Amino acid sequence: MKKILFPTDFSKVATNAFVHALEFAKIVNAELVLLHTFQLPIYDNQFFPENYAVIFNSLELSQFDMFKDEIPKLRAIAEERHLSNIKMTHRLMDGDLIFNIKKVINEDNIDFVVMGTSGATGWDTFFMGTNTESAISRIDVPMLCIPIEAKFKKIEIIGFTTRFRPKDKKALKMVLEIAKKTNAKVKCLYVKTNESDVSKDTVAKWEQEFIQEPIEFFVVHSDEVKETILDFIMYKEVDVLTMLTYKRGFFEGLFKPSLTKKVVTNFDIPILAIHIE
Repeated sequence: MKKILFPTDFSKVATNAFVHALEFAKIVNAELVLLHTFQLPIYDNQFFPENYAVIFNSLELSQFDMFKDEIPKLRAIAEERHLSNIKMTHRLMDGDLIFNIKKVINEDNIDFVVMGTSGATGWDTFFMGTNTESAISRIDVPMLCIPIEAKFKKIEIIGFTTRFRPKDKKALKMVLEIAKKTNAKVKCLYVKTNESDVSKDTVAKWEQEFIQEPIEFFVVHSDEVKETILDFIMYKEVDVLTMLTYKRGFFEGLFKPSLTKKVVTNFDIPILAIHIE
């Protein structure tokens, strides 16, 4: 059985993402590891010589009490969605979020991470300095990023962006496995710019290799790569977009308001970020 790490701060953003984590766990036959992290404030104990330990103990206890109170709420959500059979374990850790995520990934052999983000109007901020952006750039396991506007619905179309590199095939095969479990189709997009070096023969070989799979390949000629991807999401009614993170910096400009405004303001689908070496 696979394992999904779900970091949560018990906010509305995280609670919405939790529904996706549950449903994704059902699709890939996984258990959930719920992680809540907190950072204790730094005090100079020369100013708190007597009650220094008391302050820290009380802060730790308050975090534990919140954790203890919130977990039943998440279990209630699972029961409402008839997913109470999904195995859930819990970890409460002090320290840096990204450090703890990486630590749990290694210790618990995590296969996926699911995290929430603040939503469509904040995508540029989200990918430029927040915890989720840091996680995307520093974590090697696939990561499902959930905007708060993304209400869960059955996955029927999975978008997959590629440059037809050999290393992209491993990620594509992983996505196809997910697609088959939910009877979804994969729509694979390659944006061919004037500087592209992918030949028609390469595309044809990929099409032939995956001819028996539930996949369609689309080659769009355009120098506006980011805008083309956003249009593709809308016109192909993509439910989840898969992006390969072998190029750092790509996300930074992808969701800025200056791009296709109609798409950005209505961008409410999850992104599955898969790290490629």
